[in-house]
Amino acid sequence: MIVCMTDSLAALDNPVLTSLTGPHARFAEGHGRALRYPAEVAPFVALPDEPDAATWRDLAELAGSGAQVTVTAGTVTPPADWHVDLDIPGVQLVDNGIAAAPFEEAVLLGPSDVPEMIDLVERTRPGPFLSRTIELGTYLGVRRDGALVAMAGERLRPPGWTEISAVCTDPAFQGQGLATRLVLAVAAGIRDRGEIPFLHTAAENSGAIRLYESLGFVVHRKPVFLVTRVP
Repeated sequence: MIVCMTDSLAALDNPVLTSLTGPHARFAEGHGRALRYPAEVAPFVALPDEPDAATWRDLAELAGSGAQVTVTAGTVTPPADWHVDLDIPGVQLVDNGIAAAPFEEAVLLGPSDVPEMIDLVERTRPGPFLSRTIELGTYLGVRRDGALVAMAGERLRPPGWTEISAVCTDPAFQGQGLATRLVLAVAAGIRDRGEIPFLHTAAENSGAIRLYESLGFVVHRKPVFLVTRVP
């Protein structure tokens, strides 16, 4: 069954902005027309779809000189004196009938698990996970002999949607389907709230894209993750 709703897809065009002005408004730090998550929560900043020079000045004031920020809103070009550290083509995929289901081995992760979560992320590199990222939503993990070996959770929250993120498995435990089961379990929780799962991955990560498509996700758009530095 196809579950994505065409009339709500616009919220995904600028998902950081629609999150920080919607369900995640409690996290929003702002100056002028620029918004961001607290630095310990996520590196993402939110700008209008077509930021002008005044908006970039707002962001510079908000983030501070030398700060590194990540912009995901469409195709934006920072001012000439902003250094671009990374320009990463991405893929955004949306639920198109995945078989979401609980996973009996999954455990709910909490603040006391954050050091292990950060260690797992540092070893597997699924994307940014910081000391307060866990506050963004539900995170599930799998433990073997007491050690955290796999996890997945929730990040951006545009109205009607929740992003699945931080999907990773310790290399010693890959090939057991843990990431797949965790993605489907996180998706089940999202569906239970009446929302729709979506996710992002790098365009070059063809293996992840094939996996997500095999689960029932479909590509919706191809954003660019621009990591730039305030002069």
